Amino acid sequence: MGDDIRRIRAPGGRVTRALDDIHRKIHEEVTGRADALWDIALRLHADPEYAFAEHRAAALLTGELERAGFAVERGVAGLPTAFAARAGRGRPAVALLLEYDALPGLGHACGHNLIAAAGLGAALAARVALDGSPGCVLAVGTPAEEGGGGKAAEVEAGVFDDVDAALMFHPGVHDWRRAPLTAQVQYRVAFHGRAAHPTGSPTEGVDALAALIELFNVLGVVGRRLPEASHVQGIITHGGTATNIVPEYAQGLFGLRAATTGALEELAGQLRTCAEGVARATGTRAEVERATVRYEHFRDSGVLSDRFAGHLARAGIALTPPVPGVYLGSSDIGNVSARVPAIHPFVAIMGEDGSDHTPGFAEAAASGRAREVLAAATEALACTAADVLLDPELREEARARHRAAPAAGE
Repeated sequence: MGDDIRRIRAPGGRVTRALDDIHRKIHEEVTGRADALWDIALRLHADPEYAFAEHRAAALLTGELERAGFAVERGVAGLPTAFAARAGRGRPAVALLLEYDALPGLGHACGHNLIAAAGLGAALAARVALDGSPGCVLAVGTPAEEGGGGKAAEVEAGVFDDVDAALMFHPGVHDWRRAPLTAQVQYRVAFHGRAAHPTGSPTEGVDALAALIELFNVLGVVGRRLPEASHVQGIITHGGTATNIVPEYAQGLFGLRAATTGALEELAGQLRTCAEGVARATGTRAEVERATVRYEHFRDSGVLSDRFAGHLARAGIALTPPVPGVYLGSSDIGNVSARVPAIHPFVAIMGEDGSDHTPGFAEAAASGRAREVLAAATEALACTAADVLLDPELREEARARHRAAPAAGE
């Protein structure tokens, strides 16, 4: 391995030949672990756990990492089911991200059992790139992607401060090189009015529910002129206590999405302006407060996504750019991508006539196709991680492009 490292640091074609040798070793590692990784994916699939309560999943994954010689830190960022496991030390450093929360009522209908198994397998296999050389492979357990934002908390806690790249894949219904993921946040809007009997003293009442309903109407008008990918979806969470009492309090929860984090902040400002205007018009008092962690929009590292796609192609899976104008939701990987170069490609485990967050997708996450995708994505992630660790020119290009990209708020 020492000879390999010297060749990697040398100019020209010798870099490629040395990486090819390591990619072959990674292939052998992943092939040898294929049955064990699939067993882990199935165990996670059969035992779904939800946001910040993924105790058995975290124990399973950290146990595997410890047995493989990784130094495991549990409870990172103050989250009981988060962890960071390290092989090696110092820089360069590459993080493999593991998601393992499920959807209430649907289980692993987003395929996080596959994301966890692939991140685990890639971290174990990528260690072959470290033998005798400086650097770190980091497996990061990221709870509550479906709601709660474990990665956002980890970013704020500095988990990714000394990382050169963050890598993961996501099973889906498309084979896309990058993820068109929007920024997302939820706001709680409450209106305070005055209770009264609607017949006996109707002029004394100030109807908070009527104000909330009017806010929905105003937002419907505003929605007609919002930019592409921006929208507001709301529900009524409290609308009164009895039909013979004018509601003195009403509350709604509003989900906001936008193509960029900056556009999301503008949309939040519009929501606040609309609520305050309705309050003035109806004689109520409005309260607007953020109810969830903000998910920033995803910024793809094109140079690293290209590497992943090239490695995946060896398994016969061709990734294409996403369809213009199509967005696939939001994820806290966006918060990571605002700090370090990151990838989040989609690899299909069912046809485009399907959808994630459905019972059918949950079944697909334990199918024969899912097993094939798991093996291919694990190897592609591990090979991309090795490229980051051993190719300084690739790291510098990824960093340079990341620095040149707009800031998360722009």
